[in-house]
Amino acid sequence: MKHLITIVGPTAIGKTALSIILANHFQCEIISCDSRQFFKEMTIGTAVPSTTELASAPHHFIQNKSIFENYTVGDFEKDAIKKIDELFLTNDYAILVGGSGLYVNAVLKGFDSFPEIDPLVREAVNKQYEKLGIVYLQEQLKALDLEYFETITKENPQTLQNPQRMMRFVEVCIGAGQPYSSFLNQKKNERSFTPILIGLEAERNVMYKRINQRVDIMMAEGLLVEAKSLYKNKELNALQTVGYRELFNYFDGDFSLEFAIEEIKKNTRRFAKRQLTWFKRDENTKWFDFETPYEKVISYISSSLKK
Repeated sequence: MKHLITIVGPTAIGKTALSIILANHFQCEIISCDSRQFFKEMTIGTAVPSTTELASAPHHFIQNKSIFENYTVGDFEKDAIKKIDELFLTNDYAILVGGSGLYVNAVLKGFDSFPEIDPLVREAVNKQYEKLGIVYLQEQLKALDLEYFETITKENPQTLQNPQRMMRFVEVCIGAGQPYSSFLNQKKNERSFTPILIGLEAERNVMYKRINQRVDIMMAEGLLVEAKSLYKNKELNALQTVGYRELFNYFDGDFSLEFAIEEIKKNTRRFAKRQLTWFKRDENTKWFDFETPYEKVISYISSSLKK
């Protein structure tokens, strides 16, 4: 039987370090499931594993795409499953690690199937967005799929500010003549592996302190320079990311640098809270404090493998 050891949890909690230890213990490879670490132009602001960490165990899907490519969660599902199946030809184990809940779900459960949408519908929605802005997309989704609009508002409000995602929701509603939510939670594809889910967490004040410290380290390592190099492309979907958006506002003259840094910390803390809310919904996840000795995590996984 093949097992996909899956490590989830909020940002800055120690998932990378644990994944490397587990990969070395079980002598297997790591599939990264962080939707911003895919992009080679973004390094510091996405906390890409260091050169030393990458050399400690084989990694896949780290900086393998460009911000100029349109890479969807559906694309990632296909690519990740292909790679996992390939790894399982010679190994009974693989590690999946990341904090992007939608992408984790796509690998573990399969991505929902949506109908083909007429390109003319997509073009019309895009033109209306260019003319009226994100508010148009928000109002359309609210009118066409109130259930999904309310779900996003409650569980992942940042998505309401993501034009690419919002245009997709609206074009499906219009093009299919059905709410976007009606295509969710369909019967998923069968998987050739059994997942073992491990969650890392910490007391909220500890988690927030770690996040604040990480942001300070990112700034010391050159995040400001990295963001400046990307500023001319700030409208790209990949760059609608905490850590970059706030510095773009600084470059625009809307924020002071000090305020931008505090906003990065605040927005990252909010993001971490949403990550926990998402991952806590899966009752199959075994949660460990981030300071739990690795031996205990390995012992839990080993006992799960015997069941």
